[in-house]
Amino acid sequence: MPHGIRRIVLDVLKPHTPRLTDLALMISRDPQVDGVNISLKEVDQNTESISVTLEGDNLNYESIKEILEEAGAVIHSIDQVVAGKELIEEVSLQPENS
Repeated sequence: MPHGIRRIVLDVLKPHTPRLTDLALMISRDPQVDGVNISLKEVDQNTESISVTLEGDNLNYESIKEILEEAGAVIHSIDQVVAGKELIEEVSLQPENS
């Protein structure tokens, strides 16, 4: 059973079309994607800045990139990657405010 890339968080710039709901459905059709979460970060006259979080057992970055490019989107950065047998959450070293 493969345990490749399990989570990718992407910073993406896209035109207003397709809508976020349509883009999420386009990405979720990839057989390696188990789930997708898209959050709107900023809107301007022609574009939307979004954060795309994907989870699966063996995500293929190139396949995801191709889907986004077909939708007219551009990946600005890969903000997080989790790979291996388990999903490891980021640990904050900042003290919590009481």
